[in-house]
This record gives sequence, structure tokens and C-alpha cells, in this order.
Amino acid sequence: MRRYITGVTSRASGVEVISPPMITHAIGEYSPTFSSASGRSPPIAVAEVSMSIIGLLTRLTPALAAVCVSMLAGWCAAAAFSALPQTRGPLRTVPDDLNRTVEVGRPPLRIVSLTPGATEMLFAAGAGAQLIATVQYSSEPPAARAVQRIGDVAAIDMERLVVLQPDVVIAWPAGGNPAQRAKITAIGIPLYQQQVARLADLPGSLRRLGVLAGTQPVAEHAAASLEARLGALERTYSAATPARERPTVLLQVWNRPVYTVGGRHLMSDALALCGARNVFADLPEPGPLVDTEAVIARNPDIILAAAPPGEGAAWVADWQRFPGLAAVRNHRVVAFENQALSRLGPSVLDATEDLCRTIARISRGSS
Repeated sequence: MRRYITGVTSRASGVEVISPPMITHAIGEYSPTFSSASGRSPPIAVAEVSMSIIGLLTRLTPALAAVCVSMLAGWCAAAAFSALPQTRGPLRTVPDDLNRTVEVGRPPLRIVSLTPGATEMLFAAGAGAQLIATVQYSSEPPAARAVQRIGDVAAIDMERLVVLQPDVVIAWPAGGNPAQRAKITAIGIPLYQQQVARLADLPGSLRRLGVLAGTQPVAEHAAASLEARLGALERTYSAATPARERPTVLLQVWNRPVYTVGGRHLMSDALALCGARNVFADLPEPGPLVDTEAVIARNPDIILAAAPPGEGAAWVADWQRFPGLAAVRNHRVVAFENQALSRLGPSVLDATEDLCRTIARISRGSS
């Protein structure tokens, strides 16, 4: 699976850094408020107005018509949501991972998740039965594969979202589609921001999702289990490896061109937990693009090719062109194809444990 690490480039110290994508799509910003004796218009009125406007569009130039259609989509979504019956009942406030307060109804809720990581976290928190829709690649746990998809992390079908009448939408604030998140808020759907920057953030995020969904006992049990596993990994690898013995590692997440992870990425945190040092930990960008000269200059002890399944051998072979690299010379360029390492859910701990064993094996000279 190709990783979406693209954006605006800049050059500094031989390293070309590319910020993660903030993918935006042009959607209508015009959301008029309808009025009637009851405070909202019936859906049929919206349809009639829309058809009148569509008739007008047929007489416009193609370019102007396209702009108007975009505006109409946002207008209709807002109108349709306001026209649907709202049955959320008494509201309560809950904190999200950004410490924002979100107003939601009493559980059970109708929840939509906009990221695979949030989907996995919801199931771990005991809220899988409340999840009514999610996005592509939400494959963990297996039960998540039965949940309907309404798009992907780049864009969702706003009309389908409105029809589903969710009580709350779970989003990832560091990526995805900021314009659609703004639209979701604008049409009155509560938006809960779920974000994990460090492995140690996972238990707290789980507990907050448990509060949101009213599944605190399940979420607490899962969070405590994660904390125990994190502690065991810390004792086995990080705490047991003296600072002077920690190998420097290039974690390669794409091959042509070469992408790695900066010090603020969750995978960099995983390396530290394994008693290793990210050779590009000083870069603040989550997914920097680095040239081979920068890799040669930093000369990592180990190169881990975190490739899609079946592609690791080719990535490893690419590095054999640089015999001056210590990792190549010492046969410490190894494929690592566990895709769970890039997930932002509990299964990232399984992948981290796999990563730790791999680094320990390489360090012992048995790659």
C-alpha cells in the first residue's frame, strides 16, 4: 500500500522534507438556513428548490455550472441534515484527544469513523456495535470489515454521511480532509478528534472513547492491557539497552524516492521503545523525503525496509549499490513488511513487538 506522504518541499542540510498531505477537495461553502413555522424545511422543499437551480445550471457555461454544482452539494447536505428528525435526546459533554469538549447524546450512539485507526480503537473500546460507517482500509479487527464504507481518508461521500444521521463523527486532526471536517461541523454533526502521537497515548485515547460510547469497563480493560504490554516492551528492550549500544536505524517507508519518518512520528517512538535510535529523529516532519547523500552522511547501523508485502526484497536490493554504507557492508539491510506498524490502533503494539525482535536479532548478527 503506497503511503500518502506528499506536499510542499523545502531543502535544508541535504534533506528534502515533504510535509504530510493536507488533502483538500473543493466543496460548497454556501449553506443557507431554511426557515418555516417549525424552524426547518421539509425535504421536499429542498428537492424542489434544488431542481429549480439545476434547471438554471443547464443554461450556464460549463465552468460556471461546475462551481455552482459544488456550492449546491454543500447547500443540499446542510439542508438535508437540518430537515431530518433529530432524536439525540439530552446532551452531555465529553473530551476528545485534543482536549476539546464535544456535545453528544446518551449512548448508544450512531458513530462514523473517518480513519482506519479510529475504527480499530472504537472496537477495542467496546464500541464496535455503535459504528455505522467507516472508510477504506479499516480492516482491523476482522469485524470492522463488515462495516459499510462511505469513502476513504482523503474524501467521503457527504450526502451518504448526512443520510446516515450520525450522532458523532470520529476524525484524525493531523490528516485526512480538513475542508470536509469543517463542512461536517458546519452542518451541525458533532466532530470528535482522535489522535495518537506516541504509543503511550493509546491507553488514554481508548479510555476517552469509552467515555464517549458509554463502554468504560471494556475500554478500561483494554487500556490497562496496552499499558502492561508497553511496560513489558520497555523493560525488555529500551531499558535493557545502554545508550551507547543503541543502533541507529533508517526506517524506510517508501523506496523511489526514499521516504522515512521524523522524530514526531509514532514509528519513531516504536524505534525508541525497541532500544534503537531513528537516524532522522531530528527532523520535525512526520514523513520526510531524504536523498541518498543524506543517508550516506548519517550512515545508519541498520536499514529497515518497511515495504508493502512482497516488495521488501527489491527495496533491500536497491541499497546494495552503496557498499560504503555500514548497514550494507555489515549485512544489516532487512525487509520489514508488517503493515500494522503504520496503523494508529492497538495492533501497532503487535507490530512494534515484531520490530523489536527484528532489531534485536540484527544487532546480534543473525539477520
